[in-house]
Amino acid sequence: MKKYIFSKLSVSIIAGTMAVMSCSDLTEKPDFINPSSFYASATELELGVNAVYDDLTMGNNDWFGHFYNRFVFECLVPYQVGWEKGPLQYNLGNISPADDYINTYWRQCYRAIDRANGIIETAETINDPANTAKISRIKGEALFLRAFYYYELVRYFDNPPLKTTSTQSYNDLPSNSGGMRAVLDQIYKDCNAATALLPTTYTGADAGRATKWANLTLLMKAQIWDQNWTAAKTTAETIINTGGFQLYEDFSHNFDVAHENMGERIFEGQASASANSNESTNSSAHFNPEDFPSQLGGAGWSWLSATKDFRMSYDATDKRIDGTFLESYPSSRVGKTSSGEYAIVHWSPKADYNISRFGGLVDPAADPNKPEQLIFSKAWSGKLVELDENNARTERNVIYMRYADVLLSHSEACNESGQGDPYMGINKLRARAGLTPLKGLSQSALRDAIVAEMMHEFAFEQVTYPELRRKSKFGSTPDYLGDYIKRYSTLYSVGRTPKAKDYVLPIPLIEIQGNPNVKQNASWQ
Repeated sequence: MKKYIFSKLSVSIIAGTMAVMSCSDLTEKPDFINPSSFYASATELELGVNAVYDDLTMGNNDWFGHFYNRFVFECLVPYQVGWEKGPLQYNLGNISPADDYINTYWRQCYRAIDRANGIIETAETINDPANTAKISRIKGEALFLRAFYYYELVRYFDNPPLKTTSTQSYNDLPSNSGGMRAVLDQIYKDCNAATALLPTTYTGADAGRATKWANLTLLMKAQIWDQNWTAAKTTAETIINTGGFQLYEDFSHNFDVAHENMGERIFEGQASASANSNESTNSSAHFNPEDFPSQLGGAGWSWLSATKDFRMSYDATDKRIDGTFLESYPSSRVGKTSSGEYAIVHWSPKADYNISRFGGLVDPAADPNKPEQLIFSKAWSGKLVELDENNARTERNVIYMRYADVLLSHSEACNESGQGDPYMGINKLRARAGLTPLKGLSQSALRDAIVAEMMHEFAFEQVTYPELRRKSKFGSTPDYLGDYIKRYSTLYSVGRTPKAKDYVLPIPLIEIQGNPNVKQNASWQ
């Protein structure tokens, strides 16, 4: 699907219902499209499932895209910091059920889920005998995507309402009475059904669609969240032993354009402004260095970065550093060199740092002809930034699942279950990073090591907050999230203390007020 222009198709039945209510001549002159009138073949059904993928990037033209909202949520773990109002308030722990980012993320997930529900229902009844295999594959994609978006909701909100049928009216309201248990069970059901329908790989314009391996990885992640350690270990071993995956020797290949939809990259949102202006992302613009010269092609707001403290937590020999961070770039903050070029600044632990907008940038008084003065300490993301492109020309995909996740999950499942080799997976990641292998640790010590490895392996991939909250117990041990909040607060004097509300996002106020079947999470009541 990379370089492939998606045809947008709204399959929201609510929109159709509104049209019914406002058109007196509907039976004679229909003026809208709904699934029952549009889906006549596998071709139309594929257009419908394409629309379910759209929320993975910015295909629905939401400025606060699905992944950008995760950028903001991630700032609850203040290794990632920002000066714009959203990230800043999350760094301080100041959020509410009326939060714009929460509302938007919730709406995007349920929009995609409702679309998936419509595709699944239609796939079961559509009459296109020549394309039964394609219809089955599309149904498998929709099952996977529904499970994916429900998993996204569970990892932030714990108890989202469950609905597996397309919306037929405003009174068709879901309930969260079944809690997380009901949603995880549905994810299991969808993933198990999709496994038999999805291919192991795609070619051509279909590259990037959900595969059997993406589906099994999602199943494994749900099992890990459910603390179903034995099942997670088994699923991970199926992927490891039969998927044919290998880690890239070069860590940065996980995030560049040249290696998209291949190798260890299991599932990613498709972005290509050159193929479709609506398929760009604003990821790079939010992480671009403040002082990168716009004359060189890039542009952005520099709202997000990581702290100097987090950057210094990496072993100096860790080979992932170059793929994770920008270690050097041309800067417009100092004068040009004697040859008329922009000075190249380099990251250094010697550079001053604070968490303000300009904290950690090169000193504007630095001599552009003296390299030892051209240093900065702010940790910019090398995974997300496209320095020479503005947000309207971005090409990098959004990474959601990598083989590294399978390996590290296998180690966690083995460590928590007491079965199998808990060092195999984590040591493969450490070997690629050029770090010494682990051995002989207690269960709790290895648990700590897995958390540290997760933070270093997946920095800027917006998984740290949900992973730390999953592994933490407020007011008890272990409390990785609380410990990190305390460290940040002490180091940068921000006055934040951990509270129960930090450990789960609130269900949006608009949902609570509009849906009597949904109850707010306990810590937010």
